[in-house]
Amino acid sequence: MIPASFEYVRATSLSEVIGLLQKDPDNTKLVAGGHTLIPTLKLRLASPALLIDIGGIGELKGIEIGDRIRIGALTKHAELLASKELHDMLPIFHQAADIIADPQVRNRGTIGGSLANADPAADWPAVIIALKAELEIAGPSGSRRIGATDFFVDIFTTALEIDEVLVAIHIPRPDAGTQFRYRKIRHPASGYAVVGVAVGASMKDGVVSNVTIGITGAAGHAFAADAATDYLIGKSLGRETIERAARLASEQAPCLSDHYASAEYRQHLIRTEVARALASLVGAT
Repeated sequence: MIPASFEYVRATSLSEVIGLLQKDPDNTKLVAGGHTLIPTLKLRLASPALLIDIGGIGELKGIEIGDRIRIGALTKHAELLASKELHDMLPIFHQAADIIADPQVRNRGTIGGSLANADPAADWPAVIIALKAELEIAGPSGSRRIGATDFFVDIFTTALEIDEVLVAIHIPRPDAGTQFRYRKIRHPASGYAVVGVAVGASMKDGVVSNVTIGITGAAGHAFAADAATDYLIGKSLGRETIERAARLASEQAPCLSDHYASAEYRQHLIRTEVARALASLVGAT
């Protein structure tokens, strides 16, 4: 449980990080909270020549709420949980952060670290998909933005290039009256999502005018349940409509199977959790 030797640099700016990454991107790793990387180093599943500590870079931190919401990649889970202004506008952040792991992880882990790691059972991917977020990425060619649905590619794989850094998450302000829910079936040992469901919806004259559904834990990466959301537009949230939407969500992507949960069980959990999330929006049981 001892890592291989490596050089360590505590970076002071984003430009410094990008410059260091360009020298040897294949053998360089970034560390912020370190909850995934440090165990990986100890097990020698990763043996970088250089470790860049980005934890002190101010431009990667903070929560800004204006015409859009900007959340720095280094913002800790606990900070998202504690922000009253964010809770008032987007309570789904409080709902999700409150059930991430334990206080030790929440006070050290960062939202950007979670997203860049792209664990298929992480919580935040489903949330940012449901919020129609864009991810700001910086690299040697400058900065770019990519939609949340396009950011997650496969298990532990994202659209980030090896010499790029995730800078921030940008979220449009929700329409007045939009409601959000995050539900998760937790693995009893790790606390990760066996299935996690994030839903955002707004109603007009008793029917759905806008809706998003992000799902994590079930497949190789988080995904948007587009077939379900397309079906829901213009319909009231009655029992039959909810059940049909939940079924469509469960059929969106092939589910993972492991020693804890089969693909069929995960598919069943998508149906039940999407249905419960949608029903809660109209006070149904």
